[in-house]
Amino acid sequence: MDNKVKESGRVVFMNGKFVPEDQAKISIYDSALMFGDMVFEMTRSFNKIQFKLREHLERLYAGLKILRIPLQMTIEEMEKHCYETMEANDHLFSKDDEHRLMIDVSRGTLGIYQGVHGLHKGPNVIIADFPLRWTVASMGNLFESGINAVITSQRAIPGHLLDPKIKNRSRIHYLMANIEASSIAGDNNWALLLDPDGFVAEGTGDNFFIIKNNTIISPEGRNILRGISRDYVMNELAAQLGMNVIEKNIEAYDVYTADEAFMTGTPFCMLPVTNLNGSPIGDGKVGLKFKRILSQWSSNVGVDIETQIKHWNSVDGHNQTDAPTPYRFKK
Repeated sequence: MDNKVKESGRVVFMNGKFVPEDQAKISIYDSALMFGDMVFEMTRSFNKIQFKLREHLERLYAGLKILRIPLQMTIEEMEKHCYETMEANDHLFSKDDEHRLMIDVSRGTLGIYQGVHGLHKGPNVIIADFPLRWTVASMGNLFESGINAVITSQRAIPGHLLDPKIKNRSRIHYLMANIEASSIAGDNNWALLLDPDGFVAEGTGDNFFIIKNNTIISPEGRNILRGISRDYVMNELAAQLGMNVIEKNIEAYDVYTADEAFMTGTPFCMLPVTNLNGSPIGDGKVGLKFKRILSQWSSNVGVDIETQIKHWNSVDGHNQTDAPTPYRFKK
């Protein structure tokens, strides 16, 4: 890579080469813009070491296979390029920053536009790397107050219509749910989607859990994105803590009568849910079992997750704008 490019600012891996972040663009004729025809993953690091990168890439490649996007790059090559992208940008990250990789693969230019001069032919592979704090800088207070989950009229799209287990960019239903949740009075409102049968599915970029007695309960993996963080809680952390795990259909009634609830997502790992539609879950406070699980996660990765995000909140929280985020639509 040209040293001048490397020294000028963050760079993005794009179709085999590094380009400045502000020059990483795809065509207006790309299938991603026309149809939301793109699979993607977003990761994070702990102490600048990627967490579950291979698992994220395995899910990415499953989506590529199912959507028949003809990518020739192997998963090993993709993994190598992810680390190259981190290395190319790391000198621009402060000591306490974490790497947030955004990996996008689109099908590429639609056939009728293939004759346009200068367009890239075939799938686009784009790997961006930016500070994790951008995503979580406003979330620190939620570890204290918890989220008020709001069941929206916007439903989750069921697997028989568009499989949510494929992480794709066709996500307008998430945005509409966020807009609806933002209209509710009060703060800390996050959307919670039901599936077409009325069972709790997921949030708009996060998985949902309740805890009853010593059991962690997740909605069935049928109509949800099966998150990497979700799997980590269910298959590793629960075992470490001697907690039971089950998947089953959850109704709003089950949430109201649960002891605790929480959401998981790659950037923030876990956040407590203390209310549903304004009514307290359990005693309406952040639960002890939530704290145990989060503490175990922090111990495993060598980072105090809550303290890290709270620090970013105090430093960068005031920089948030009124533009929508992946998790909420500001009033």
